[in-house]
Amino acid sequence: MSQEAQSQPNVEELQAQIDELHEQLMQAQKLGSVGTLASSITHEFNNILTTVINYSKMGLRHKDPAIREKAFTKILNAGQRAAKITTGMLSYARNKGDRRDPFSLEQLVSDVMILVEKDLSSHRVNHHVDVIGNPHADVNTGQIQQVLLNLIINARQAMDGGGNLYITIRENTEEQLAEISVKDSGSGIPAEKIREIFEPFYSTKEADDQGQGGTGLGLSLCRKIVESHNGRIRVESAVGRGTAFILKFPLVAAPSIADTVAAMQKAG
Repeated sequence: MSQEAQSQPNVEELQAQIDELHEQLMQAQKLGSVGTLASSITHEFNNILTTVINYSKMGLRHKDPAIREKAFTKILNAGQRAAKITTGMLSYARNKGDRRDPFSLEQLVSDVMILVEKDLSSHRVNHHVDVIGNPHADVNTGQIQQVLLNLIINARQAMDGGGNLYITIRENTEEQLAEISVKDSGSGIPAEKIREIFEPFYSTKEADDQGQGGTGLGLSLCRKIVESHNGRIRVESAVGRGTAFILKFPLVAAPSIADTVAAMQKAG
């Protein structure tokens, strides 16, 4: 047996190990994002529980049907808000393998915003979401949520003292692309560093007070995930004016109701 033939299994083993380590790295980053948001989400749940307790007391104390109906409505709204947050966290944390389905980018962004709204608010960051068209892309929702969370957390960290976050979801029918833009009003990235920001272990910032960021792994993983979806990620930035990351995926048709039900049954 030739030396080349003997080395072939070793190459395959090394590739399998690299793939496994990459999967572990992605999962570690996902858990890191959850850790970053944990404090804000816990605070949000505390607010929800306060609402439920106070309006429960009101409903028990008053016999007026109008007042009791108001109390029950507030409790119902608070419970539905809690359910949305819980569903979003479970959806994000669940390992979905590499399965991909046609999915609304508007819905995907909405699911992510449920997780980050309180974190942005606590750091005095106002967010604005603009939707143009109804773009769908063939995506692994958990992986693209991971990319968006990374970009949004990066944007928030770049706006020390507060600012504005602009998210634009666009159906580009001319180029047959589904696009998401994440733009901040932060400090911006110097031109000489733009070319390097997607390189592994390269970072433009230090870790924050929670120990998040600064490893240089986030944007490198984001690019790998986007490119694995046959997509592209582009950055535009100017010092003092902020940074925008634009994700572009091949545009696909919205799934029919039958396709959606079949996908849910397959997933469940």
